[in-house]
Parts: sequence; structure tokens; C-alpha cells
Amino acid sequence: MKTAKSSSALQTEAPAKMRAPLNPYIVLALAVLAPGAGHVAIGQPYRGLGFAFFALLLAMLSWQTTTPDQSFIGRSAFGVFVWALSIPDAYKLARIRYEAWRRSA
Repeated sequence: MKTAKSSSALQTEAPAKMRAPLNPYIVLALAVLAPGAGHVAIGQPYRGLGFAFFALLLAMLSWQTTTPDQSFIGRSAFGVFVWALSIPDAYKLARIRYEAWRRSA
């Protein structure tokens, strides 16, 4: 019986001793630096690589369909749009994880 009691005590204490997630502002900075980097940092590599892949793919598509007279941002506008969508998504997920961890601690 003593082992069952100590094992249940360990199970209830385990969530409180979880490692702190990354600060959401660090994730935000990573997401601004490269598309998908913030998602990879918070442990969602497939989502991050999906954002990076589609940002690159759509940037190449818009690059091919615009004229050389356009600016760099204009020529890669579709990719920049996907990148811009990934930034608040990574921050939101990081903030949710951080607040859930903070409330459980």
C-alpha cells in the first residue's frame, strides 16, 4: 500500500514540475525571423515546416507571375502573406501553452 500511495503522490506532483515552455515573445521573434521557426520552437515541427513550405512555394509562384518592374516584396507577395499569417499563429499557440503552464504551476 505504501508504494501505491507514493506513486499517486508522484503523479499529482509531476505536472507542477514540468519544464517551463518558451516565452511567447521569444517564439514571436523566431516567427518574425523565419517562416515556421516559431512553430518548430514550440514543438510543432510539421506545422512549422508546412508554413515554411507554402511560404516558399507561393513566393516562387508569385515571383514567376509578376513582372521584373515590381519590388521584391511585390514579387514574393503570396509567400510574404503566408509568412505574415504564421507569425500571430505561432505567438497565439505559444501564449496559450505558456498561460496553461503558468496556471498549473
